[in-house]
Amino acid sequence: MIHADFRRDALQRWLSTQLGGARFALTPASEDASFRRYFRATLEDGASYVAMDAPPEKEDCRPFLHVAALLREAGVHAPQVHAQDLGEGFLLLTDLGTRTYLQELNADNAGSLFADATDALIRWQLATRPAELPPYDEALLRREMQLFPDWYVARHLGLSLNQKQEEALEQIFALLVRSALAQPRVYVHRDYMPRNLMLSNPNPGVLDFQDAVMGPISYDVVSLMRDAFLSWDEERVLDWTVRYWQKAKDARLPVDADFADFWRAFEWMGLQRHLKVLGIFARINYRDGKPKYLHDTPRFVGYSRDVAKRYIALSPLIRLLDELRCE
Repeated sequence: MIHADFRRDALQRWLSTQLGGARFALTPASEDASFRRYFRATLEDGASYVAMDAPPEKEDCRPFLHVAALLREAGVHAPQVHAQDLGEGFLLLTDLGTRTYLQELNADNAGSLFADATDALIRWQLATRPAELPPYDEALLRREMQLFPDWYVARHLGLSLNQKQEEALEQIFALLVRSALAQPRVYVHRDYMPRNLMLSNPNPGVLDFQDAVMGPISYDVVSLMRDAFLSWDEERVLDWTVRYWQKAKDARLPVDADFADFWRAFEWMGLQRHLKVLGIFARINYRDGKPKYLHDTPRFVGYSRDVAKRYIALSPLIRLLDELRCE
């Protein structure tokens, strides 16, 4: 806590300078699964900003600045950067509000909120230009999936895969990589989910985008529809995905001409993400001491089982999950 208090004091002094000496109250705004922290600076006149504290030895703010600019150029409501100190790891940002999609979504408003999120996503994808973002290549796809055996299986379950199980998992990994790399490449937010979307005007405000890459067109769609913290019935997911696909076609994005082909790519892309997230949530618990994410691992086991049982080629994963007693 000494280090955290020191950084907060330094942030407070920096903000005082950036805000021209105006009096403000600094309160925690949110934290994420990284080493970044966010604070809300509220002035006496009611105006507010969000300050990011990203320890430079742990986090690099430059990707955040770059992707924020790309999003805003695309017409997506991302925070404006009012001030920065990259040496200290401090940013002063537009406050997009306190109401996340995750907090506000319900059966009545989900259709309209997801429509707004879909429209913003399509604007982001349409803005794609080469050489702006790192590639979502085979190495990265595999590095992410390897978190599943390394952290979820070995560390969380305390199990070691035998040779037959390793071969089965490698077979699944190869199929998922091939499917992902066969998709058209666009800008990928990489965590486009209700927790990172804010109710705002224009709607939605988009956060937590610093890990954006150039990659498969279905990735952000499946991140939105098959969320880490909120599940929807398959009928709704299918309906919303069809609506995205139709809008994307109308906008001349390079989605498959046949929705069945897009749906298969969507599901397989989702499975890659589900396996990755199982590993990430275990790592966040055991390495970073943040246990709350581990409570949502059954959701991802369920997602993974549901996808694998629909495709014969993925059936070895069902057997593996059964053998590992993943629930």
